[in-house]
Amino acid sequence: MKFFVKMFGYFFGIGAVFFLIVAAGLWIVLSDATKDLPDYTALKKYEPPVMTRVHASDGSLIAEYARERRLFLPIQAVPEMVKNAFLAAEDKNFYSHPGVDMMGIARAVVTNIKNRGSNRRMVGASTITQQVAKNFLLSNEYSYQRKIREAILALRIEQAFTKDEILELYLNEIYLGMGSYGVAAASLLYFDKAVQELTLAEAAYLAALPKAPSNYHPFDNTEAAIERRNWVIDRMVENGMATAEAGEKAKLRPLEVTPRTRGPHLFASDYFAEEVRRRLLDRYGERGLYEGGLSVRGTLDPQLQVLARKALMDGLVEFDRRRRGWRGAVTTIDLSAGDWGPPLGKVEALSDVPEWRLAVVLSSGDGEAQIGLQPKKLVSGKLSTERKRAVVPLEHVKWARWEKGPKRRQPIRAVSDVLAPGDVIYVEKDPEGGPDTFILRQVPEVSGAIVAMDPHTGRVLALVGGFTFAQSQFNRATQAWRQPGSSFKPIVYAAALDNGYTPSSVVLDAPISLPMGNGKMWTPKNYGGKFYGPSTLRTGIERSRNVMTVRLAKDMGMPLVAEYATRFGIYDELSPVLSMALGAGETTVLRLTAAYAMIANGGRKLHPTLIDRIQDRRGKTIYKHEERICDACEASSWTGQDEPDLIDNREQVLDPMTAYQITSMMEGVVQRGTATRVKAVGKPVAGKTGTTNDERDAWFVGFSPDLAVGVFVGYDTPRPMGRGATGGQVAAPIFTEFMKAALKDKPAVEFRVPPGIKLIAINRRTGMPASGSGGDVILEAFKPGTGPADTYSIIGFDGSSGTLQQVSPAAARAVISSPGGLY
Repeated sequence: MKFFVKMFGYFFGIGAVFFLIVAAGLWIVLSDATKDLPDYTALKKYEPPVMTRVHASDGSLIAEYARERRLFLPIQAVPEMVKNAFLAAEDKNFYSHPGVDMMGIARAVVTNIKNRGSNRRMVGASTITQQVAKNFLLSNEYSYQRKIREAILALRIEQAFTKDEILELYLNEIYLGMGSYGVAAASLLYFDKAVQELTLAEAAYLAALPKAPSNYHPFDNTEAAIERRNWVIDRMVENGMATAEAGEKAKLRPLEVTPRTRGPHLFASDYFAEEVRRRLLDRYGERGLYEGGLSVRGTLDPQLQVLARKALMDGLVEFDRRRRGWRGAVTTIDLSAGDWGPPLGKVEALSDVPEWRLAVVLSSGDGEAQIGLQPKKLVSGKLSTERKRAVVPLEHVKWARWEKGPKRRQPIRAVSDVLAPGDVIYVEKDPEGGPDTFILRQVPEVSGAIVAMDPHTGRVLALVGGFTFAQSQFNRATQAWRQPGSSFKPIVYAAALDNGYTPSSVVLDAPISLPMGNGKMWTPKNYGGKFYGPSTLRTGIERSRNVMTVRLAKDMGMPLVAEYATRFGIYDELSPVLSMALGAGETTVLRLTAAYAMIANGGRKLHPTLIDRIQDRRGKTIYKHEERICDACEASSWTGQDEPDLIDNREQVLDPMTAYQITSMMEGVVQRGTATRVKAVGKPVAGKTGTTNDERDAWFVGFSPDLAVGVFVGYDTPRPMGRGATGGQVAAPIFTEFMKAALKDKPAVEFRVPPGIKLIAINRRTGMPASGSGGDVILEAFKPGTGPADTYSIIGFDGSSGTLQQVSPAAARAVISSPGGLY
C-alpha cells in the first residue's frame, strides 16, 4: 500500500510540475500573443470605405466611384435568407458560441497534424467573429500565434458587441471577388439586383465566395462554383434554413451571372459623369470621392442628354462626310487564316457608340462589299462563335470621295475604289434597308460640344463634350478654351443697351483702321469683306457686322465691355482692347451658355452646376446648389396654406428691360439674320452665331424662354474648317435638331416682356419711327423715357473721334454712294 501511495505521490508531483511548466509556457505564449493587441472598441466607430454614387435628376444611376466597391447595408435590411446562407457556409453556431468554436478548433488541429509535411495549406476553424477580428484588426498571416490573437479578440468582441452588430460588420466588410466588398455591392455586381431580390441559388453562391473567391469565379471556374454553391444549399437544408424542395430546385438552376458595368450606367452620360467626378475630387479629395459614400444628385435630364448626343453626333458626321471625305480604314487584318472572327475581335470598338459596329471587308466589287461583323462578347468576356455577314452597297459608300491633288474630289464609281479585303471599318445598319444592309461610317476628325441648361437655375440638363468619350476623354464643353467670335457680340450690345443706347441707335458700318500699339494698324472687316453704311444696332447684331461692333465698343469704351464680360462670367478678366469685342478672347461652351442663360432669365446672375445636392453616407445634406431662400418650404405638412414664395436673392447683372431688348434683337438673328435655318425649330427662339478667323471655330448659342443651349464645332488643334464653315452653317443645324426634339411636345411660349417696356413701330433699317406695315416695319422694344430718334444720328461718322454725329438721311446716303467712299 505504501508503495502505491509513494508512486501516486511521485506521479502527482511530476504531473504538478509538468502542469506548472505547461501553464507557465501557456502564460508566456498568451502574454506574447496578447501584447499590443489592437483596440477592438474602435469597431464602434468604424466607417468602412463606401462607394460614391451619382444619380440623374430622375433618380437613375449615372456612375459609381470607389476603390473598394461597397455599399453599407444595415443588418435590419439584410434578408434572413441571405444571413442564413452565410451562417450555413461559415458559422452555423454563430448565435450560440461565445466567439470561438472549440469543437471546430479541435477538428482543425487534428486535420493540420495529419497534413503536416504534405505542403497543404493549414485548415482554420474561424468563426464569423474571428473573421471580423482578422479582417478589421489583424493581418492575413498564417500562424498559430495569429490564431491565438484572433481568438482572444473574438472573445472580447463578443463581450462588447451584439451578435447582430458583429454580423453587420462581417457582411459589409467581407471580400466577395470581382472587386466587390460586402453583400450589397456583390449582389449588384454579380446579378445586377438589390440584395432583397436575390434568389436562394444566388444568395448561396455569394455565401460560397468568402472562402476563396477566385477559386469559384463564375466564368473561369464554373463547375467548382456550382459545386460550392450547391454545398451551401445542402448546409442550409440540413440546418433547417431552407426546405428540401426549395433546395433541390435551387441546385438545378444554372449559375446566371450578369456582371454590372464599371463605367457610367446611364447611356450617353460619359462626359457628364466624368465632369461630376472631377468636381467631387476637387471638393472632397480622393478619399472623400472613393471612400466617402457620397450620394450625389446630378442635374442631368436623361432624355435631353440622349437628344443632345444624337444632335452633336449627326452634325459632326455630316460635316465630316461633306467636307473631308474618306480617310481610310481603322486598321487592316490578315484574312488568310480563314476565321476572321478572332483577329477582328481584338480590335477595340467604340464602346459608347453602340449604333456602329466594327466589320472587316471580306470582298469588294463594283456594286457592294461583303463584310463580316465583329463577333459580340459574351458576359464571360469570351468571343461569340457566331459569324455574321452583311453587305455595304455602293449607294452607302458614294459619300467617301477621295482626293486627287490638293483640291480635286473624285467621285466613287465602285465600292472597290474605297474598300479592300482586310480593311476594318465602322458600319451602321441601314434603317431603310434590309437586315443585312449597312452604311459605311467614319469617326469624324472635327469635334465639338453641346450644353443644355435651365436658364432660371443654371442646372446643366445635358452636356456632351465630344463625339466619343471612348476615343477622347477631353471635355470640349468645359475644358476647351476657344474664341467665341461673334457669339460674344450680344454682350457688347447688352452693355450698350444698358448704358443709354437703344436698338434703333445707328452705327456707321464703314472701313476703320486702329493703331495696335506696336506701330501697326488693325483694320477689322465684315465676313465677306463688304461694308453697309449706317445701320441700327438691331441690324448690326442680326447681320453680325464686325466693324459696327468695333465702332460701338470704341464709342462706349472697352473697359465697360470688359466689365460686362466679367459680370456674365464669360471671362475671369478681359483685356480692354477692341479686338476682344469681336470675341478674340477664350472661353468655354459652358461659360458662354451660362451667360446667354442670364439674358434669358431677365439678367439674374447664375452659376452653372452639374450637381443639385450631395449627401454624406448618413444621408445628411452637405451641399446644395439652390441658393434662393424659402423659409416656408420646411413645413412638415399641408394645412391649406398657400404655396411658399421663393426669395430670389441673386445678383442682377443686367437690367431686365435690357435683357428683353437684346433677346428681341437675337430673335431677329433667327428670323432674318445669320441663323435663319433655326426658324425650323418652330418655337420662339433667340440666339447668335459665332465664327472666328479662317473658320477655325463655329458657334451657335441660343435659348427659348425656358431652355438655353450652346453648340461649338472645331478641330481640337485649331485649324481652318473650310470656306463657309460658319456658325450658321455648321453649329446652328446641331442646335436646331436638338431644340426641335427637346421642344417637340412643349407649347410655344413667347419671351416674357418685363413691365414698363414700350413696343413702338420703327423702320428696322433706319431706326426711325414708321407707320403701316411692310417688311422693314417692326415693333421695337424701348425702355421708359426712350424711343426712336427724331433725327438721324450716326455713331462714329467721322471714323475716329467716337463722337455722335447728326446728319440727315439724305446726307448719309450721299456719303455712302460717293466715289472712293464706303462699299
